[in-house]
Formats: sequence, C-alpha cells, structure tokens
Amino acid sequence: MARVAIVIVTHESADVIGPCLDSLASLPNAEIIVIDNASSDSTCGKVSALGVRLIANPGNEGFAAAVNRGVQATSAPLILLLNPDTRLQTGLDPLIACFDDPNTGGAGGLLTGADDQPQTGFMARNLPTPTALAFEVLGINRLWPKNPSNWHYRCLGLNPMASAFVDQPAGAFFMFRRSGWQQLGGFDENFCPVWFEDVDFCARLRAAGFLLRYEPAARAAHHGGHSVGRIPFGFRERYWYGSLLKYAAKHYRPLAFGSVCLAVAVGSAGRAILAFPRGGLRVFEVYSSVIRLSFAHLRGALLPGSRIPGPRRGR
Repeated sequence: MARVAIVIVTHESADVIGPCLDSLASLPNAEIIVIDNASSDSTCGKVSALGVRLIANPGNEGFAAAVNRGVQATSAPLILLLNPDTRLQTGLDPLIACFDDPNTGGAGGLLTGADDQPQTGFMARNLPTPTALAFEVLGINRLWPKNPSNWHYRCLGLNPMASAFVDQPAGAFFMFRRSGWQQLGGFDENFCPVWFEDVDFCARLRAAGFLLRYEPAARAAHHGGHSVGRIPFGFRERYWYGSLLKYAAKHYRPLAFGSVCLAVAVGSAGRAILAFPRGGLRVFEVYSSVIRLSFAHLRGALLPGSRIPGPRRGR
C-alpha cells in the first residue's frame, strides 16, 4: 500500500494540470487521484492521457466534497492535498517525517510564486480571529497590512526557511492523516463551492488536540488563484463572504460573530460606493446581496430557526 495518496481537485484546469502531474511522475510509492468538478475544458482528457486515475463529477459539487470523495477513493494513511496550479519541486519525505510525531495532524511546505519568492502571508497562517476577519472585510488589512492582528493572522514574522508550528498550513500544499480526517468526519461540505473549508478543517484539527507544522524543506511552485480567478464577479463575492460568515458562525461566540456580520455589511457598503464609478448598478446589486446575507446570518444567530440562503450547487 502506498504511504501517501495525492488528491488534486480540478475545475477548468487544463492549462495547469499537465505540469502539476508531470512534477509528481518520479515520486515513489504515491497514489495519485484527480477529482474533477465538471470542467468544460480539456482537463479530464489531459489527466486521462497521462494515465492518472480520474473521478469526473457530473456537476460542481464544491471543493470540500471533492476532497472527501478523493480521500474515500484512496487507502494511504497520509493524504497530500495539492492544487492543480502547483508544481512539486522536492520530494515528500520532509513532510512525511513530520508525522513521526503522533501528535502531528497536518503539515504544509514552502510555496513560491512566479518570482520564485516565498508566498509569505499565504503558505502558513494562524487561525483568523474575529478582529482579523473584521479588519479583512473592512479593508483595514489592505490599508494597514502590518497591523498587529493581520501580522499574527498571516504569520508575517515567520522565517520562511525555518520549520515552525502554525495553525493553518495552506490548503494548496497540505498533508494530513487519514485517521484525523476520519475522526473529524472529513471536510465540512457546507463550505460550498469554495473558501474556508481548509481553514475550518485546520481549526477542528487544532481543537481535537493535533499539531500542525510548516516544513520548508518540502517545496512547490504555486501559480495562485487559478480556479477562483475564473469565478464571475458577483458569484465570487457571494461565495467568499458566504463561506467567511459560515466559518465565523461555526467558530466564534455570538457577540464576536455579530461583530463580523456587521463588519461585512459596513465593508460591503463601502466597496459598493468605491466601485460604483466603474461597475455601475451591478456593483450595488452584488454588494446588496452580500449585506442581506450578513444580516441573514446575524438573524440566524439570534433566532436559531431562521433560514440562511446558500449558494446553488452544480454551477
């Protein structure tokens, strides 16, 4: 049996999946599976042509559901979740060695961008506090990126060449134990179609007592934003804010969650005003829907029987 199963979720990934799979060709004792979320391009054909095992979903089931299906279809004790827009540049032994410690639940490696520099602020993070998310949606993290909350959240003081314990290795290059995944019941498929499912998984691993590590001896090049960059304006905003609110509702106490909901509403109103000159009424329509969503979540927290609208599956 293979020691590691590599699970790659694709959606419209024809232009990146070839180099990704080529970078894995020389790995010893690894099981590779691609879960495709209803790509309309030639992704599935390219995967099949390379002889890699493929599960092609008839509809876009969302990232979390695709990950769970990939894990279920494999048998290795360690799972490497890998984005299709990455290219592995080292072997996996440094990540595998992290699991010699039975307390390790997950580990991620160093990611480099197009400039060959570490993707600091992305490849390893701490779990977001309510303040960090409020600052994010209000635009404060963009205007004042080195504020203490954002500095801690994005691990901006991390030495990218030194091993460290972190709360949240990047889901783009993330190894975890099958037993931990089973203990938690897998990735939460309510985060659909994308965003915050990996943050939630790491938060639950930490809550269960597992440690998570950053190990720069394992390295991959990462294009970044490949699939999400294809999501049309409007859908992208509703998905991101919707998943952020689901995470906050699940992990924060009511008062902190309420503050995040209000920050989403205020931040969305500000973005609508700033973007109106170039986006017109469409911008107001999109951000108005986000504001309504934030108040629906707030109402759901105050009145637990309330229905909170969710995104449509199968886009």
